[in-house]
Amino acid sequence: MKKVEAATLEEAFEKASQMLNCSVSELQSEVIQHPSKGLFGLFKKNAIIVASCDAPKKKKKSKVEPKVTTSLPSAEESVASEIIATVKEEQIVQETYVETEFEKDAIVDSFFEADQEEHEDETYDEESIVYDELALLIENQLKELLSHSCFDIDVVEVDVRDNTALIFIDGNDAALLIGKEGYRYNALSYMLFNWLHAKYELFIKLEIAEFLTTQQEMIRNYIKPVIQNVEKHGKGKTRFLDGILVQIALEQLRERFPDKYVAVKTAKEGKKFVVINEFNNNKSHA
Repeated sequence: MKKVEAATLEEAFEKASQMLNCSVSELQSEVIQHPSKGLFGLFKKNAIIVASCDAPKKKKKSKVEPKVTTSLPSAEESVASEIIATVKEEQIVQETYVETEFEKDAIVDSFFEADQEEHEDETYDEESIVYDELALLIENQLKELLSHSCFDIDVVEVDVRDNTALIFIDGNDAALLIGKEGYRYNALSYMLFNWLHAKYELFIKLEIAEFLTTQQEMIRNYIKPVIQNVEKHGKGKTRFLDGILVQIALEQLRERFPDKYVAVKTAKEGKKFVVINEFNNNKSHA
């Protein structure tokens, strides 16, 4: 056992290894005094250790020496050998894992490729099922709502297609539900739209005892001269229309003139009408 003193612990360990003719890793040491810089150079202390060489450990690790053809001390040779063996084992495990995972991925990919067409065929059916369930839900809720009214309504049917709820209502009091000039129809349409669009993001088409069909046919006959005027002069407009009539006229005129500007305008009195002109085309050429 040797007592060694140096400015730092590192220097003390290095000096002890040289004195005992062994590597630092083979030292058995005890720190007697830790180094201290003192204050302004005063009271400075060196590091003091007591060290001995771990001879049995050195002899045990010397058995690995023939396997490593390097000039490293025996302890370092053993550590290097263990690291190399560990790395090789990890590489083998990793390569095996990658190959296994690749095989699994190939099997999974082939499975999905085989089923891809089947899933695509099922997409439409799943969408139809969702629409059918939503239609039934809305239908039951609407029946519950009308059951609390004073109107005799015995037919409520709902169909949901293309983000639109197609609602059909009929009964002995269907005409009363429409009201004079369709004012109750307009109010009910507005109420249903606010409900279904806010909750299910749906648009609506409401038919009460063929009222909508009658109104559509009436507007179709009315806009015939408007269409002729637009075809002759390139622009035109409807008279003032109320409630659902302005929406019907807008849909029919947009379908007839897909390349023109067709929009609803509001007069000073608050009345609405539909205009058709080349505004959209002129704007695109500007």
